[in-house]
Amino acid sequence: MIASLCVFCGSSPGRDPAFAAAARGFGALLARERITLVYGGGHVGLMGVLADAALAEGGRVVGVIPRALWDREVGHRGTTEMHVVETMHERKAMMASLADAFVALPGGLGTLEEIFEVWTWGQLGIHAKPCGFFDVARYYAPLLAFLDQAVERGLVRPEHRAMAMVDEDGERLLRRLAEYEPPRVAKWLTRSEV
Repeated sequence: MIASLCVFCGSSPGRDPAFAAAARGFGALLARERITLVYGGGHVGLMGVLADAALAEGGRVVGVIPRALWDREVGHRGTTEMHVVETMHERKAMMASLADAFVALPGGLGTLEEIFEVWTWGQLGIHAKPCGFFDVARYYAPLLAFLDQAVERGLVRPEHRAMAMVDEDGERLLRRLAEYEPPRVAKWLTRSEV
């Protein structure tokens, strides 16, 4: 069961209106499913659209934002709960600790870095939480094709590539995340509270 979902997404809306439409629909879906949204705390771009949609449907929204961004007034002032932290490292660790699963909506370098980090943590057995890509308008298709090539060339194991779920339908992706069973990892790896 997923009670809280961390969503990584752009602080820009992007050029394709499908991105904002998907963020709006996904935020509303989380609220309807009574899943707490954990996100980067911004009121701008896709982050703001996602949070506003969840809040408009009566959902619980928890933001985590570094003080430098909060001080620049990009933080959302209407979330259910807001954590202002000192560093990006603290932000990512707190978001991971508050969430039962992770999803990447379209986004830029920060979104990619965040989803790849939690995916890697899953690969290493640091956590056993599912990760997914909400592949709106096939935004992630080229990246995923590259990862498939990395598997073919022997630099990514097939079982690790398969850990990240990919779907173009948000509702179906949520169901798949809820059914996730983590792969077995090496015995020498230690689990943490992340």
